[in-house]
Order: sequence, then C-alpha cells, then structure tokens
Amino acid sequence: MSASYLTVSLRQQAIYIPAAASFTLPSTLSEDTGLLVANLAKLGYGVSEPLLRALEQSTPAFQTHLLAVVRDVLGVQKNWTPLVKAWDTPTGEGPLDHLLTLFATLFQAKGTRLPCGHIIPPNTFPLERYNGCPFCGTPFEFATLEHTGQASKLKVLALWTEADLTAFLRDLLTSKTALDATQRDSLTRLLAELPLPASVSIAMKETRMTVIEAYVNLQQPEKAQALFTSPTDILRYLWYQRTGLLQLVEPKTIRQRQQKNSRSIVWTIDRNAQVEAKLKTQATAGLKLKYSRREAVMVADWLTALPQSPAQLCEMMHPKRGMWVRFIRALRLAEYSKRPAHTKLRETLDLFYRQAYPVWQGRVNHYRLKGDAPQTLALLQQRPGLFARSLFANMLWFGAEPTVAAFADVIDQVPARLVFTLNSYADTYFVPNSKRVVKPLGSVSKQIPANQLLSLYEAPELEAMQAAVANLCLLAMKRRFAAQPTAHHTIYIDPVLFKIPVAIGDRSEIVQDVSAALMGTRFPVAGDTVRLFMQWGVGLPAQHLDMDLSCTVSYATHTESCSFSQLVVTGCKHSGDMQYIPDQVGTAEYIEVDLVALQQAKARYVTFTTNAYTSGSLSPNLVVGWMNSQQPMRISSSGVAYDPSCVAQQVRVTKSLTKGLVFGVLDVAQREIVWLEMTFQGQLVRNLNLEGVQTLLRKLESKLSIGQLLAIKAQAQNLQVVDTAEADESYTAAWAMNTAAVTNLLVD
Repeated sequence: MSASYLTVSLRQQAIYIPAAASFTLPSTLSEDTGLLVANLAKLGYGVSEPLLRALEQSTPAFQTHLLAVVRDVLGVQKNWTPLVKAWDTPTGEGPLDHLLTLFATLFQAKGTRLPCGHIIPPNTFPLERYNGCPFCGTPFEFATLEHTGQASKLKVLALWTEADLTAFLRDLLTSKTALDATQRDSLTRLLAELPLPASVSIAMKETRMTVIEAYVNLQQPEKAQALFTSPTDILRYLWYQRTGLLQLVEPKTIRQRQQKNSRSIVWTIDRNAQVEAKLKTQATAGLKLKYSRREAVMVADWLTALPQSPAQLCEMMHPKRGMWVRFIRALRLAEYSKRPAHTKLRETLDLFYRQAYPVWQGRVNHYRLKGDAPQTLALLQQRPGLFARSLFANMLWFGAEPTVAAFADVIDQVPARLVFTLNSYADTYFVPNSKRVVKPLGSVSKQIPANQLLSLYEAPELEAMQAAVANLCLLAMKRRFAAQPTAHHTIYIDPVLFKIPVAIGDRSEIVQDVSAALMGTRFPVAGDTVRLFMQWGVGLPAQHLDMDLSCTVSYATHTESCSFSQLVVTGCKHSGDMQYIPDQVGTAEYIEVDLVALQQAKARYVTFTTNAYTSGSLSPNLVVGWMNSQQPMRISSSGVAYDPSCVAQQVRVTKSLTKGLVFGVLDVAQREIVWLEMTFQGQLVRNLNLEGVQTLLRKLESKLSIGQLLAIKAQAQNLQVVDTAEADESYTAAWAMNTAAVTNLLVD
C-alpha cells in the first residue's frame, strides 16, 4: 500500500485502511494490534472504536507499514540533539567567551582544540555541557529520543475507508477557495494513485493546474484541454511547471527576492564572490525556459483550441505581455503557427506582435481618469470579479451611492469568497490614518497606509460606506442560502467554530503534516510551558546552513528577544545556536516558554519566528512547531527535548522565497496560541515589524468565522440552532478539519 494514502488521512486525524489489508476477524485483540496501539499512544495518538476494530482485521504487514509512516511523519528518526546538554539550565556563556575563543584560535593560544579547529580557552565555555562547538555551532555528538508519551491528552484517530478517501479527493477538487500548500500536496499525492472522479467541476484555477499536471504526466494532454478557459491559464500552468508557483509572479520579482535573500550582515558571506556567483547562476538557471518539440506542439494545440477570438486572446495576454514574449520564443510558437492546423494561432501572434487589439483595462483607466462614472461602472459590470476587487477604491473615487448601486446589479455573479472578503475587510479599509497588511505577488507581508482619498470624507460618510458594503454583502449571501432548498429544521454549531476564520485569501506556502488547521485558529495552552522546536537539514550533506529559532516577548513599553544572541530572557530559554548541519540527519534548536513567569512579568504576547541566517531562503523541509502538555515535559541529559506525543502544531517549509517566517503568537493572558503564517525579510528576529504582526492579527479577527457563516445560513434557511450535536445538520470541530469541505458553504 502507498504511504501517500496514510499520510493524507493522518493530516485529517484518520487512518485509511484498504480492503486489501484486511483478513479474517480474530476472536480477541491480537498481540500485534495491541502493540501497535501502545506504540501509537507513545506518539500521541489514540484510536477510535471503529478504527480499533478495523486494525484487528488488518494484516501484520499493514500494521508495521502504518507505524513506520506515522513515525516518519513525526520525524522520530531525525536528529533532535541541540547544541547544549540539559539546556534548561543556562551555561552562563557570554560575548566575552566568544571574543576570547576568537583570539585564542587566531593566535593559537592554549586551550582545548575541537574537531572543527577552534581553540576554547580555559575558564570560558563549559565544554562538558556541549554536544558541539560552542563557538561555531558545529555538532559532534548525537542522541536518540528518550522521552515519548508525555502528552496529557491523545489525539484520537478515526477510520477512513475507500469512500472517505474518494470524498476527500472530491472536496479538494471542488474547493471554492485556493488550496493551501497542505491541500495541494494531498491532492498531488491522491491524483498519483486515484483516478479523477467523474463529473467534477473544478472551481479554482490554481486547483486545475495540479490536475493538468497529472494529465500531462500521464501523457494525456488532450484531457487537460477542457480545463483551460483562457491563455492566462496556459501561462499559469507553464510558470507553475517552471517555478512551482501557482501565481504569476514576474521573473524580475523572483530574482529580486533571491538577491535579497543572498545578502548577509556577515562580511565574509556578503563579500564572497564565489557565493554570489553561485546564487546568481542558480537563479538564472531556475528561470531559464527550454522546451522539447513535443511540449511546444502541446501548447500550440492548447492555444488553438481556446474558444476566444484572436483579438480576445491577445487582450487576455496583454497584462503579462513580457512573459508571453519569452514563452512564445522558448516554445517556438511562430514556427508551429505556420502549420495548417494552427491558423488561429498564426492570426493571434500577428495581432499580438502588432498590438492591434483593444485592451479593456485601458478603457477603464481612461474613463476613470476622466471622472466618467457611468462609462467606468458600465465597463466594470462586464467583469464582476474585477469590480469586486476594486469596489472600495471606486467608492472613494466616484462616491458610494452610484458605485454600490452599480455593484448591486452584478453582485449575484460575484464568487461567494469575494463577497465575504468585502464584508470582512470593509471595517478596516474605511478607517483613516490606519495601516493594512497586504502580501504582493512574490513578496513578503507588508504594511501599507490607508487610501489617501479617505481624507476627503467625513467620519459619518465613511461609516455609511462600511454599512452599505456590509448590508449589501450579507443580503446577497442570505439570498443565496435562502434559494437552497432544505428539509432540515435544526442545526448544531460547535462553539469552537466561532474562533476559526473561513479560509479566504490565505495562500499558505507550508505543509502541515500532523494536523490541518486554518490560519487564525487558536490553540489553548493546557500546561504552564510551551516548547518551540525547529529541525532542518535532513537529506542534505554536511555544510554551513544556519537557521535560527527565536521568539519576541512584547510588553506594554518594550520588547525582549530570545535568540542565538540572547539565550535567556524573562520566561524564555534557548538551547543554543546550531550553525552547521551534520551529514543527512539534520539538527535542532528549542526554546522553552514559561507562561507563569511571563504572566508575573505582565508580558502581552510572544511571537514565534524562524530565520535563514545564511545566504538564501529557509531550508527546504525545515520543520517548526510547538509542544504543550498539562504534565511537565522532560529534557534528556543530552538535551533532546522533542516528544512527538506533545506536538500541538508542526509545519514544514517546502519551496519558498521566504527569509523569515512568523508561525505563531502566544496570547499570554488568554493562554492561547494563534496559528498564523507571516513572511518577512531579514536575517534576524529584529528585522520583524511587530506592528505588522498586530495588524495581521486584527485582520484575522475581522475575517468571517465558520461559526458566523453557519449562523447566516441558519437565519436564511430558518433553521433552529440547538445545543446538541444530535441535530439535522451538525457542524463540529472534526468536520471543520476538512477545510476544503468547509468551502462548500460558499454558495455561488
């Protein structure tokens, strides 16, 4: 059996057991099954009654395979040894120790010579406390996991059958919002093993790219033709194949990000010509376009078969004209357009190079700059999605009344995800002298000032604009829900769902292998400590690859950072700075966060971050997360502090242009951790703009929650909300784990 099925089901807190893995039901619990359940408990997992009965009927070979997959997902076999042994007791090292070691090594003074070549002078670092070099962070000693099964609560796994697996695949394909990195990875794994379900309407263009890739890999490009609706879709697929990015990020933007990531505050790295030349070569090679004749003919066929006229195709290609010129040359489309079967392609290329075609956006800009509201709004009504994305700006430009009236005529044609986005962001957009968090294509999260046109309006007028947008959007969604026939009378909404925002506009770049949670989800802290962890370098040769785990404690008047430069601050202890990775097995860092000490010090928030200190972005397959347990979590004598059973959230970086990442914020007073993903630029934690984190938290709080969405549905369909899950419609926290299924509530 493929490990992909088990990996995908485990992300949904379930285990898929195929019929082929079953045999005759035993009369009693077998020894093998009992041992499997005990081993799963050590890893933090319990099994439901149906799953236990299914495991009793499974073969020993399947049970062995299942345990191996779970251990692999949780990284049990990785190297989790930090730099300092028993690091919960500080070593007392300081800047003077590093300075004395530097001079001792330069001038070959007396001391202990380590395998890395550094000389540690007497009375500096206590070498018996280290697993590696305290000066350069090179590891020498390795240990295995000693403490497992310390979790105070097990995560109960459910049973998945063939029907559940197929239904999950269908939910991913029909998702009304863009899939995050975890969902995309699950979809790719399932499409490699399962046939595409019949009569499935794929809602999102990003999702189509994954399906198209599956068809191309199967040498069935003609089946992919039906999934292309415009030349932009074809360009998106070609760029996705080249870069792994589902959004059309310009090549110059990617190069600029790579150049910024290669900069360093360390002189020896920043001035190293060989390193700079290597990074530049890698960046150029990664964006170089080269295609075989078979691929060129395939794209020529796709473009020719599109339903639009040559002029319409050119207009759609115009916004990415520079990228299209590169692809036309690389694919030799001018050559293939001379074939009789590609007459339409020849006409399209002729118009494209002569630029003899109208551009819709140009006409919109023309009338908008002239202040011609009727013409501008009439053009925007032709494309409701673009109208929705520019609604707020046009309300400030032309006034709220004519703009909202024009938008109301086409709001029923706007995707539900955009309608809810407008409703959620209206409160923050129409606030003068405020800032918003945005993430431009290919860039990191940024703060931008409020629209300058807000200063032209009085406060009552802006409040009226907010109310107009909110009322219009809520009325539109109620109409959509009311139009859905239902025979149900009662509905149950789990209170937890009111704390989970609907996944709209969140394009995650990291994979959650342990459990899938939406950005903005709040994790309660059961005990008095939270243990951050980071592991990187698995599968890579030994080299200097310095990733840094850090956190920032925010008070009312100041902040403190716990990082490689400050191993101990109030309520936080760091395990030491690992700068080199050993061969293939990787290395780890930890931070222990003491909530009691932070509450006594009146701390407000603790922000969890990771940075790439060396040139380039975050290391591929870098894993970060946090552990928590009501019972105290022990640390081994060698310093290993990872216990898979205590892991609350764990994420893995795949392919990224990110230099720094915020992966959680601890609300000290509420004893809750907000899971979020915020990228930022810089080698150090001090490069993080904490004001941007607060702005992002406010943005997440303003987003519509799943509970609020269900409440709108209940009101529109006259459903009675009850307090028991035994209702006609029951929406629980377990149901919300399938985030793709949640998007079915977004009625279009």
